[in-house]
Amino acid sequence: MASQDIPSGRFERALTATAVGVYLLVVVGATTSLTDAAAACPTWPACNGHWVVSFDDPKLAIAWGHRVVALAVGLLLAVTTLFAWLRDSRPRVRATLSIAAVLYPVQIGLGALAATTATTASFAAVHLVVGMTIFAGCVLALAWTLEPAERDAPVETSIRPAGVPATPDEGRTSPGPKATAYAYFQLMKPRLMWLLCLVASAGMALAAGPNLEVGTVVATLTGGVLSIGASGTFNHVLERDVDKRMSRTADRPAATAQIPVRNAVAFGLLLAVASLAVFLSVNLLVAVLGLTAIVYYSVVYTLLLKPNTVQNTVIGGFAGSLPALIGWAAVTDGVGLPALVLAGVIFLWTPAHFYNLALAYKDDYARGGFPMMPVVRGEVETRKHIMLWLGATLLAAGALATVTTLGWLYALTTLVFGAVFLAAVVKLHHDRDERAAFRSFHASNAYLGALLVAIVVDALAL
Repeated sequence: MASQDIPSGRFERALTATAVGVYLLVVVGATTSLTDAAAACPTWPACNGHWVVSFDDPKLAIAWGHRVVALAVGLLLAVTTLFAWLRDSRPRVRATLSIAAVLYPVQIGLGALAATTATTASFAAVHLVVGMTIFAGCVLALAWTLEPAERDAPVETSIRPAGVPATPDEGRTSPGPKATAYAYFQLMKPRLMWLLCLVASAGMALAAGPNLEVGTVVATLTGGVLSIGASGTFNHVLERDVDKRMSRTADRPAATAQIPVRNAVAFGLLLAVASLAVFLSVNLLVAVLGLTAIVYYSVVYTLLLKPNTVQNTVIGGFAGSLPALIGWAAVTDGVGLPALVLAGVIFLWTPAHFYNLALAYKDDYARGGFPMMPVVRGEVETRKHIMLWLGATLLAAGALATVTTLGWLYALTTLVFGAVFLAAVVKLHHDRDERAAFRSFHASNAYLGALLVAIVVDALAL
């Protein structure tokens, strides 16, 4: 069979399906429910001497189904690796898939030992790590396969003039009370609130389970809304001059001077003080974390990271991960491993999410002088990074299942919506236009939103 007999589209589809299949095994294996299911099938490879089992016993059906899927995915990985060699893929793609294919029988052997013998937690951890390594190899191979040989040139950014004074009367109108109230509401960046509040809710649900108290939820989310509002207001004020040069931000209240700078700063300070007061009613640690979130987003991200480094989105993701710690601390007055892993999911998801928006508004960010990934390193590199960060996000979501008691709703959600997100990113590599970038952006929102809702529902056992 000649290399041209295997079209690139067919190989990409096979590689994408392999990645999803391996992730299915990782998530199912990491889900706590599978531990009980494995006890129903203590022999290998057949279950209690039967190659086909009765579906009357759900646990037995799950354990048997896991083995059937493992066999199918193993064959798919073998065929995909063979395709990579036959079509003369890039050396790193062939090498990565070959390593994954070699590790797969090792993973099967570890699974067989886990099913037939009493194993330790460390053994289970090794089993999980090997599975994650195979998945990482598939994602890397997919990212390199989709990457075109040609690189696009960086975009020349505008020179950000130092010390440009604000013009208080520029664009000033005399809006009515409703328009003014709405302008203050816009300063708070309300579009960020629903997702960050969901992150905090997931942290609280993981910490408390069905015993979560309504008062704790109300106080924590109220403080969260106020702190997000304060951070957004300070961001509007500090970036008002740059916002005037960017089409998507030129109509912001601070940029148009609809809200005077002095009033906006006072409003931000009021929100910050109010958020800290509410957080203190929960506990001191929550207040400290809330203040950290405000300072980090307003000062570290807005003033230091965003205008000065291409890694602004990556490092800035710490701000978005703090609500997970705040939610957990609101219940426990401490920080636990599940909260840290959940924060890791948010941190890794941020670049996979925001780089899509950076692609769609690349020229706008260039006019603003921001060194965003597509501006500095080009669209090709940005699309590759979206794929890699998505893979890291999915791995972290799988790891979360191992440190919590989340069940099948969570596992199904991360699998289905993760596959949708992955498909959108693959489509982005082919279409390479603004519409595809927005499609991937919305898929990222859908993935995280659905995942957080699944965490809350699963943890509260509703």
